[in-house]
Amino acid sequence: MNENKLTKKEAFLAMYSFLESYYQLTDSDDVGGLLGIMSLLEDGSPVDSSISEDWEDAVKNVLSGKVNAKLQLKNT
Repeated sequence: MNENKLTKKEAFLAMYSFLESYYQLTDSDDVGGLLGIMSLLEDGSPVDSSISEDWEDAVKNVLSGKVNAKLQLKNT
């Protein structure tokens, strides 16, 4: 199996692309707002600098195995 490795920046751009596609389908104001603050300025930094810290935390969570994306249904 050939695994492609993404840099953190490439992974960020992949997430941006995914959200942009979702926004095109839904016209969700929330997703549009998120894309706005994630957009990169000329120097490569996001419009809202706090998103960089949030992204770093998300990457750390994935690398440390703390992210569980499996669907979990609760019996009520």
